Amino acid sequence: MNSTNSTLKIIKVKDRNEGGKKAFELIKEAIQSGAKVFGLATGSTPETLYRELRESDLDFSDKIAINLDEYIGLSKDHPQSYHTFMKKQLFDYKPFKQTFIPDGLGDENTEPEKYDKIIDAHPIDVQILGIGTNAHIGFNEPGTPFDSKTHKVTLTQETIDANKRYFESEEDVPRHAFSMGIKSIMSAKKIILMAYGENKAEAIARTVHGPVTEEVPSSILQTHPDVVIIVDEEAASQL
Repeated sequence: MNSTNSTLKIIKVKDRNEGGKKAFELIKEAIQSGAKVFGLATGSTPETLYRELRESDLDFSDKIAINLDEYIGLSKDHPQSYHTFMKKQLFDYKPFKQTFIPDGLGDENTEPEKYDKIIDAHPIDVQILGIGTNAHIGFNEPGTPFDSKTHKVTLTQETIDANKRYFESEEDVPRHAFSMGIKSIMSAKKIILMAYGENKAEAIARTVHGPVTEEVPSSILQTHPDVVIIVDEEAASQL
């Protein structure tokens, strides 16, 4: 499946600080245009964006946040849960009207369907994404069907390696997560993907120029009508 009408907009920045400012500008514009529902990401990539949001005068008290994913087996108050991450990075400073994150202790048979209902009830206006070195978006690893909705994911060794720096040891890294599916991500009206560092360069090149294939989950973004990719010079080095 090759896309001929790719509308990916690439913004090159000096570093992740400038990238956070650019993403902030796009979110501010979206709010001015009426955006109410924001799909949010975790990990180190969006941290400079969240800093910009924390320090801004933007008001989110009538907005809704829907996060991409959560580790299975971690309680909401676990120090490495994405609930804790989002509180520390954003929600404690900028209260939203409602925030949704998958329940890491939720029933594996019913939690995905519950989360899909939340997404269906609150269509996402702007989705924030990072990208894995293997081109995963959310926790949708290579091979995830493009028509997937919220589902239980088995994390690849590459992803475990990337995330173990947040835990005391590799053994502590959960092996599974609940993740918004690729179809759910693609349902957002606008998508902002950020990537920094040389280790993301190949994934970005494959996202932008490679064939659209489930082996490169992010390549599906070529078929979305409104995607902005913010990259520093290193992440853009193979474009």
